[in-house]
Amino acid sequence: MAHATRNNNGNDSNTPARYVTRDPFQVARELLSWDPFFSARQVSAYVPAFEVKETNEAFILKADVPGVVEADLDIAVHNSVLTVSGTRHAEERKDGESFALYERQYGSFSRSFALPDGADGERVEAKLDGGVLTLTIWKKAEAKPRKIALKK
Repeated sequence: MAHATRNNNGNDSNTPARYVTRDPFQVARELLSWDPFFSARQVSAYVPAFEVKETNEAFILKADVPGVVEADLDIAVHNSVLTVSGTRHAEERKDGESFALYERQYGSFSRSFALPDGADGERVEAKLDGGVLTLTIWKKAEAKPRKIALKK
């Protein structure tokens, strides 16, 4: 997106107008891409993104964990707190390889979620498929909505 402005430098109307095109996001791009300390820059720790939703039957948590293998995941429930932890390992660097850009994140992570009163901490299912971890925490029977019939 560009913004064109007309500028005749305050001269009389006989001077041809000069149009200047300015990109309002150019300064931000220049500032964000300039990094004089690129070679010493530390890559931030790996933190997977989670989403939590509630259905009538269960609470469902999904986490994006690409590159994390099942053996490197640990899922536990203790005192109504669900903890998901694991490790995403960096690729092995070979001699002679150098990176022009290194932004991928690696390392250990741990996230904890307090389970609501209606969650059954004894009935938790976990599935890892295509880099997405899906946890299903079933609701207790008394926490599920139930239909009440009218008496006639």
